[in-house]
Amino acid sequence: MGQSPQDKPAASCAGCLAWGVFSGRFCGACQSFNRNHETAACVGCHRLVAVKKRYCRLCRAQPALHGNRQITELEPFLRAIGHQQLFLAGLQRPRPRRAGADQQRRQGRAHRPEPVAPTSNAGWTQGRLFDAPRDYSRFNRRRHAVLTNPILARSRQAAATIGEARGWTRRVCNDVDRALVILLSRFVDGDKVRFSELFPVLRRYRLTVERTVEVLDHLDLFDDDRTPTFDYWLERKLADLDAGIRADVEPWLRTLHDGGPRSRPRSPDTVWGYLNDIHPVLSDWSHRYHRLREVTHADVVAVSDALHGNKRHHTISVLRSLFRHCKKNNTIFRDPATGVRVGQQPQGVILPLRPTEIADALAAATTPAARLAIALAGVHAARPKAIRELLLDDVDLGNRRLIVTGRTRPLDDLTRHAVLDWLDHRRTRWPNTANPHLIINQQTAMETGPISSVSITQALRGQTATLDRLRVDRQLDEALARGPDPLHLAAVFGLDDKTAIRYADAARHLLDSAAEHYAANGSPRTQGSKPQPGTHEPVGSH
Repeated sequence: MGQSPQDKPAASCAGCLAWGVFSGRFCGACQSFNRNHETAACVGCHRLVAVKKRYCRLCRAQPALHGNRQITELEPFLRAIGHQQLFLAGLQRPRPRRAGADQQRRQGRAHRPEPVAPTSNAGWTQGRLFDAPRDYSRFNRRRHAVLTNPILARSRQAAATIGEARGWTRRVCNDVDRALVILLSRFVDGDKVRFSELFPVLRRYRLTVERTVEVLDHLDLFDDDRTPTFDYWLERKLADLDAGIRADVEPWLRTLHDGGPRSRPRSPDTVWGYLNDIHPVLSDWSHRYHRLREVTHADVVAVSDALHGNKRHHTISVLRSLFRHCKKNNTIFRDPATGVRVGQQPQGVILPLRPTEIADALAAATTPAARLAIALAGVHAARPKAIRELLLDDVDLGNRRLIVTGRTRPLDDLTRHAVLDWLDHRRTRWPNTANPHLIINQQTAMETGPISSVSITQALRGQTATLDRLRVDRQLDEALARGPDPLHLAAVFGLDDKTAIRYADAARHLLDSAAEHYAANGSPRTQGSKPQPGTHEPVGSH
């Protein structure tokens, strides 16, 4: 956390050299100047800073500092003087402040600019004659802004309301207001702002695209003409397939992604995994066939014989799903996967984590959010998805209760301290956020949705003890400590029957191995410890 402006000493601005107290290296005027202009060598002072028409902000301020505020040509004036007049920040052009402005600024709330009279005398607005993209790159606020436009006024009011409800910072609110003035000054009722039109100009002026789109979409003024990411991915993955096979595969993938009359949509990760499993098979068939109806039963059997283990189980299952879809839509005459047995999916052996692996994960968790995620996974066996979707209302500190995926659990001391540390950090970092989720980040602090799956798992990336492994280890530890009872595991963690039986079998196998080791070597073992294969050393408790 950086120092607040009240705690920092006075310094010189790195841009205009003005003396004052700033939140960073630049004063507020230079921060805005740097966002809107590129860095280059200034013709006047020869410094490498942001310049506008070849001159930096310090040089452009010289006419006003020398009493020539109405000068029209800057370069002849600067050639005539041989020095740079410095100044104090904020005193070059003093402006009167409204009552209560300092108090509202300390609260972090933005002020909606008061409507001013339009600089251009436009009595009517020309509607769109034909469908052509708008070009906002030549927008000039002094000449083109029409602040009395009713759609613009309504949008600015809606942006202020949404910003206050979502806890937007003052800078974000001001950026959204500037973006709305650019996009809606000459907007007519019934029109839409396309993403392809607003993105270049907002990126050029470094204004927030996400928050502006949120306001426009709230008012039904936004037209998202972007190509979906799924379509880009599908086009790239199916490019090497024969056109006929691609025509059979693409509708199946889109049905998985979007859902059908009698099927629910799958997650994009599931569709991605399905296609990756069978893509080598489809590529091989594309060199021999032109349609999937030419694939025979022998071809599917050959694929089945060439694979083993989980790879075989997944590939045959996906091929059966593909051919069932084609048979249902009458694109093939006969299902070639009929009679090819998938078999029972082989289950891997569940092994406990070693103490060093858990210690490495704890050392990698350097933020309060990461430490809280580890506590929720390692103590309460919460999945990463459940951790992301945990709400503030799910934590009852007074009654020491925690609700995870609809199940009420007692709040232990370790998790309680992690929750308190995170809430203190959250309150300090985002005091005005309205996001109801427990764990948030810089992106979701201005929204109401959960953080992404990448954000919750990135702290333990590369570690053996990931959040999923910590969850599995906690459930195995419960089976070792309380006995391999599937009913107990299902009641404590809400597991289904097959999963609970699998953990109970793994715990029973580990306990039998420990008993055999004790009978052979006569070395006692601590009750409830988790034996490791080979070494049979107990793992530290959670």
